[in-house]
Amino acid sequence: MDQVLSYFPLFLLIFARVAAFFTTLPLFSYRTIPNVHKIGLSFFISWLMFLGMKKEPIALDEMYVLLVLKEVAVGLFIGLAAYMMMSAIQIVGGLIDFQMGFAIANVIDPQTGAQSPLTGQYLYTFALLLLLALNGHHVLLDGVFYSYQWIPVQYTFAFDQGNVAEYILKIFSEMFIIAFQMSAPIVGCLFLVDIALGIVARTVPQLNIFVVGLPVKIIVSFLLLMVTMTALFVAAQHLFDAMFVAMRDLMKLVGGR
Repeated sequence: MDQVLSYFPLFLLIFARVAAFFTTLPLFSYRTIPNVHKIGLSFFISWLMFLGMKKEPIALDEMYVLLVLKEVAVGLFIGLAAYMMMSAIQIVGGLIDFQMGFAIANVIDPQTGAQSPLTGQYLYTFALLLLLALNGHHVLLDGVFYSYQWIPVQYTFAFDQGNVAEYILKIFSEMFIIAFQMSAPIVGCLFLVDIALGIVARTVPQLNIFVVGLPVKIIVSFLLLMVTMTALFVAAQHLFDAMFVAMRDLMKLVGGR
């Protein structure tokens, strides 16, 4: 019993990191998933990680509070890196919606409870299904498991490290770059449609271009989505690779490697 109590603070630290990781991680942090299930899954995974790692007793002293804060921060940082990269899918949909005229029609994102673009939510749902089909959720769970190789439980880092904040800003900028690259073909084609509609409006002034233009752009957008859906899935796979790399590099920076 004394041995169990001596290792209990270590288990709480592991549970703090895993629970914070699930708070911001895509798919696992959905608001539609009951909190009881999230806590139970975090507890179960924490217990498996506790049994599979090298255990050292940790004293309950004034440094323990800082260790708890560190574990929560590490879990949030890793999950935030994955969430920011996955948000590029919704930015792609937002750019497409703005060009095709669907910017005024938003839907509720079940993960955040905020409004999100219609096409963005559509593509984001397919991206999550693709992530599950490729066993990407296993890689995400491996990320928090192997994070202890880069950031041990007893390791304390300074919360004012500038390189961590700089790398998070780099991930933020890469999110927009990837989103622009993924949406460029469809947005570019819709821009050409706008030019064609402008030429038609100049040559045929009697035609109400606002009434004709919106249905034409919507039809062209759906056709382009059907044609480029395979390419978007391939780009989503590269996005997943970038997400895993971002998580790994962030763990290296936080761990001082």
